[in-house]
Amino acid sequence: MFDKILISNRGEIALRIIRACKELGIKTVAVYSDIDKFSPHVSAADESISIGEPKAYLNQNLILEIAKTTGADAIHPGYGYLSENENFIRAVEKNKIKFIGPSAKSVEMMGNKLNARKLMLEHNVPVVPGSTEPLNNLKDASRIAAEIGYPIMLKASGGGGGKGIRMVSNEEELEGAFNLTRSEAMKAFGSDEIYIEKLIVNPKHIEVQILGDYHGNYAHLFERECSLQRRFQKIIEEAPSPSVDPELRQEITNAAVEAAKACNYFNAGTVEFLMDENRNFYFMEMNTRLQVEHPVTESITGIDIVKEQIKIAAGERISFEQDDVTIKGHSIECRINSEDSDFSPSTGKITNHKIPNLPGIRVDYGIDIGSEVSLYYDPLLSKVISYGRNREEALSRMLNALENYLITDVETNIPLLKRILKSEIFRNASFNIDTLKNVAFASEENPEQEIAAVITAVMNYAGNFKTNGNLNNHNNKWTELKYD
Repeated sequence: MFDKILISNRGEIALRIIRACKELGIKTVAVYSDIDKFSPHVSAADESISIGEPKAYLNQNLILEIAKTTGADAIHPGYGYLSENENFIRAVEKNKIKFIGPSAKSVEMMGNKLNARKLMLEHNVPVVPGSTEPLNNLKDASRIAAEIGYPIMLKASGGGGGKGIRMVSNEEELEGAFNLTRSEAMKAFGSDEIYIEKLIVNPKHIEVQILGDYHGNYAHLFERECSLQRRFQKIIEEAPSPSVDPELRQEITNAAVEAAKACNYFNAGTVEFLMDENRNFYFMEMNTRLQVEHPVTESITGIDIVKEQIKIAAGERISFEQDDVTIKGHSIECRINSEDSDFSPSTGKITNHKIPNLPGIRVDYGIDIGSEVSLYYDPLLSKVISYGRNREEALSRMLNALENYLITDVETNIPLLKRILKSEIFRNASFNIDTLKNVAFASEENPEQEIAAVITAVMNYAGNFKTNGNLNNHNNKWTELKYD
């Protein structure tokens, strides 16, 4: 087992990893930027090292040097930042330090979405109909689009975080979209390689948690429902999915394990699928890291995924047999973001933070009184996770927790979360990945009333910023550093 682990991340996930390390008797090293000097993860770690400017969490050489000078024998990247950077993984391993995650080769294989599609097809994992080679010209794009039928999606091969994606409804839109997507792909990912997928109408986003070890053992921890999202960013997740029955669960978890085997995967990962209205599911991508929403899976299985990550990286086998894992109860996670009701960022210093200490409630937080919320980082402040014997109890406990969660002086999305959870759309699980784009939820005074309207603020997220203080001409980094 490791003696000391450096956590190359911040906020709630850094604190979450520190907690797992303490339970395993492992010393920890935290890194922090100038803005994060008084963040909870800094004081929670055994050692804390300043990295200076806000974007330094992405400084590979600096992080690696701190690991070496502090004597850390492993690095846990959390999610976001360097967690899926194959060059960083190679550099870590070259310096005889263990990277707590998959191999650089696996990350590279699954990071290129087009190559991942081809790999899945070779291993009989269903993928969305579309191209299997890069689109070199408009003529090829037009031919393939005609074969699979409109509407289609143009996607960057190296894409992620909702960038380099464009919907095309008909032939007339294709040329402009083709050129724009290639341009966006080059700017965002350094390659203009794009491909076509059939647009799945009103899909559900279902993902499966998998684990693999160095001994060739694989296991899944069932599925999560992640369809409630805006601009490809999840807001509410739950496990298990209310839209998946036992037969479908067997099929989709088997497909996820096959996907992991296809790229010789080890450590924790998540295989993401789109499911259409006829309950056909298609491989979308594989996230080669820990997910923000991993706590709901921990709640229904009793398995600490972060501890499993650390043990696997240390050479141990997965600590359980597949047949020993069962679904027990239901869990819901709400992401508490520093945003107002129009999804505009809210910044400032937190003057009060009171978490709900209630039965069946877990709060993973990365803030406290005095914490600075800035535009430099993702708006995620904390995660509230509820557990119940069934979905109804988990929902009731979540609503009670949100009513008793206090954060000042930044605005949060708690009012919106409560409106969504009280809606019939949530209660009957009739939502899909476009729900927050097409439905406005009534005010808290009339929670049962659903208003069919497009939320223009969702589509124009980069509009007016509401801040407490001077922006000093900073760019909005939130859209650049989203976790998943």
